[in-house]
Amino acid sequence: MKKWLKRGLVLPLLLLAILIAGCTEKGSDTKKPVDNTVSKENPSGDLAPLKKKVKVKIAEDGAASGAGFYIANEKGYFKDYNIEVEFAQFANSDDMLPALAAGEVEMAGGISTASFFNAIAQGIDVKIVGDKGHNMPGKSYFTFVVSDKMKNVIKDYTDMKGKKIAISSRNSIDGYIYELMLRHAGLTEKDVETVVMSDFGSMLGALQNGSIDAALSIEPLIAQGVEKGIIHRFKDATDFAPDSQIALVLASPKFVSTDRDVSLRFMLAYLKGVRDYNDAFTKGKGKAEIVSIMTKYTALKDPAIWDKVNVTGLDPNGEMRMEDIQNQYNMYKENGATKGTFEFDKAIDTSLTEEAVKIIGSYK
Repeated sequence: MKKWLKRGLVLPLLLLAILIAGCTEKGSDTKKPVDNTVSKENPSGDLAPLKKKVKVKIAEDGAASGAGFYIANEKGYFKDYNIEVEFAQFANSDDMLPALAAGEVEMAGGISTASFFNAIAQGIDVKIVGDKGHNMPGKSYFTFVVSDKMKNVIKDYTDMKGKKIAISSRNSIDGYIYELMLRHAGLTEKDVETVVMSDFGSMLGALQNGSIDAALSIEPLIAQGVEKGIIHRFKDATDFAPDSQIALVLASPKFVSTDRDVSLRFMLAYLKGVRDYNDAFTKGKGKAEIVSIMTKYTALKDPAIWDKVNVTGLDPNGEMRMEDIQNQYNMYKENGATKGTFEFDKAIDTSLTEEAVKIIGSYK
């Protein structure tokens, strides 16, 4: 009886051991890292595609600063890595940031505001991973304009004294650039009349009817207003803010760390799109194709206007203006608009762009 009992136990135990070994072996297969060997034989010309198609959601509202996403999608750079992208829109950043932190979307674009820094300081965990918009020297896409009536009155920064100047918000990148302009002019807000208008489009009407004299505006509204004779570009924001970081690429923490094989390939595709954008607008290479893509994804549907706008600066290596981000935060803090402590080292993660650039090389 004991002998049969022993034999009866041996067989189930043996089967259980085989089952466990099989499961362990299968589990180890799924955890094996993707082959990150660089090979020109791969569809991308560098890293191999993912074994299974992965969908990545991007919170993007059709802003021109999302060019890298649009171009990479249209030219098949995401597809080369077996990545499918889906664009999602949110009413505002208050809705978008929690979704990004929770991993409901993997990538997004954002701008510097005190509320943005406060959200992260108070526990909404998102990563700032790359550049998504800065002014190009002498060709700022986010800069001051003056009304047609003021074109011969406001000729220098000091002439802003006593004038009505519109900005879209305070304690934001808008307010930051505004304060830098006033300092450059040797003025303070006591020397001007500040008018807060949240809608950039409304500024054009206000400039036309004379209710404001100048405004901090944005493309393509600037080019459209100039073409209609309503406004005139006033000097350039890079005169006093040469390295302002206007927009940022944001990522879900899980996407950057746990899903590294996917996020690295995503960043490679994104930077390739950004490089095509730079080739088009700084070198004139393949411009017609890129303009066609931009008219598809953005509100600027007239291809001809793309020759007249000052386009968004996008760093081909994804590098951010780190010192300026710190300066922006410091100004919001000085204004008493910050809450909690924003930990730069924790929130800003440049490892993804740096790793991607090591693979595809620096842009030339």
